[in-house]
Amino acid sequence: MLFSLLDEKGPVPPLAEEESQSQATELGRSGDLQVYPESVAATGEAIFFLGRKGVYKFLGIVFKDRNSTVADFVGEGQAISLEGQGFTLKLCPTNHANAVALRAALPYTAPQVLGLQKSVGCGDRLGLATAGHVRAVRQFSGIAPIFAQQSVRENARTGRTPQQVLDDATWGVFQEGWRQPWGADADHLKTPADVDSFVSAGYTFYTIDPGDHVDNEAHTAAHEALVDKVHALPWDVLEDTPQALNERYLERTFDPGEGFELAFSEEILLRAAAKYGRAIAHTVQMYRHLVNRIGDKPFELEVSVDETETPTSPHEHFFVASELKRLGVQWVSLAPRYIGRFEKGVDYSGDLARFEAEFVKHAAIARHLGPYKLSLHSGSDKFSIYPIIARHAGDLVHLKTAGTSYLEALRAIAGIDPPLFREILAFAHERYGEDKATYHVSADPAKVPAPDQLADSELAGVLDLFDGRQVLHVTFGSVLTARDKSGGYRFRDRVLGALRANEETYYAALEHHFARHLAPFAHATRNTHHAPRTTHHASRITHHALM
Repeated sequence: MLFSLLDEKGPVPPLAEEESQSQATELGRSGDLQVYPESVAATGEAIFFLGRKGVYKFLGIVFKDRNSTVADFVGEGQAISLEGQGFTLKLCPTNHANAVALRAALPYTAPQVLGLQKSVGCGDRLGLATAGHVRAVRQFSGIAPIFAQQSVRENARTGRTPQQVLDDATWGVFQEGWRQPWGADADHLKTPADVDSFVSAGYTFYTIDPGDHVDNEAHTAAHEALVDKVHALPWDVLEDTPQALNERYLERTFDPGEGFELAFSEEILLRAAAKYGRAIAHTVQMYRHLVNRIGDKPFELEVSVDETETPTSPHEHFFVASELKRLGVQWVSLAPRYIGRFEKGVDYSGDLARFEAEFVKHAAIARHLGPYKLSLHSGSDKFSIYPIIARHAGDLVHLKTAGTSYLEALRAIAGIDPPLFREILAFAHERYGEDKATYHVSADPAKVPAPDQLADSELAGVLDLFDGRQVLHVTFGSVLTARDKSGGYRFRDRVLGALRANEETYYAALEHHFARHLAPFAHATRNTHHAPRTTHHASRITHHALM
């Protein structure tokens, strides 16, 4: 039995399902708790589990003799008897201090670097979704998850911190007994100041977003304007000159494979340099700040230029990747701005044949200059292009989602508490005009049914409408931070309370919805041989992959 393993040295392998259920039942009786069977784990010094009383969750630790591992946890101890033996049960709150101690005691509850594995980012704006994400990912082999993923913008709109996001993911991973590597993504970092709080929290994956430094005017600017823009670039940061730039690209042909070649005319090169030169310089500065700030901790990098007004052509993708590589930046994934519309929470809008023709080239460039993964931002609910991406990128893909988990929370609320959903829908109608300003969306709120026009059974259907999904999606920050006249939260506490009290309803919705996202990638068959992953360490970098 499990309790006999307390004398073992080091971590103990996971229990079989039947045994974990049996042990969970016995542990639950000892502490008057409902124990999550998948959470039960032993280290040889202690047995750890997650239990629940009402809507509150507690970390339970069972041990014989007080030891250094147990001493790191803050909680209350009591004597118990299990299998005729005396033990101490320590019940601890699921707070930050205990999350830190848990990550030290059970390393699988801490994020790790994932390298070039096919991966999915599971953003969670409420801090309650990780268990559902785990259950979905568990259905498919070969997909590495990022369970903690949040941007500076999302944290500002939800009132959460990078540390809270990571801790919430840790507790979800522990609850479901996920023992494979998982990552933590500091998403859309725009300034050096953005980086520091994520480093302090222990994130492993950093997404640099230089989109504010992309010159969208260069996409259509005249030749003379392009020349002026290029000469005004920060050549000192780029460690380059216009003449050297021309020598690297003009009168040369590049062959990324897949039956196409890239040749840079003067016009194409000027446009690429004018459009992305400052973004490249900013990325280099951000990367060097990150390397300096993170010390000897391993980390991974993504470069994202997806939130721009104009698409990234294959020539521009090749240029950006080549220049970053020349400047010593190492990354595992890159997010171009693909053709078509990638609006929040809805399917892809655009010509699928044209998208595929362009994506084939992007995938070839990523294999040729890396290999590195192509990242798909605003990637949730883009069901029409998943087969295309899986077919041509194979393992070299990272799917990034966030808002769709919030929408599934609202779907659960529609069934759990219809009056609350009606209030949120009415409020979202009011807020959409202002909240949409920082998003690429096109919903018409006039096409979203008014709450009083719908029967309770029809409420969840709003989340199946293009306009309904977007109106509810982009107003998440306002919904979660709105205050009533007394200063209390208008919706937040009721939403979280309803989901905590009915967590299985939410988990089931998430598991079903995410399975639809993951299935096309789980069956990808392209053979994408690639080098081992790139891992960064302190002031030195161990080069495993060329990028």
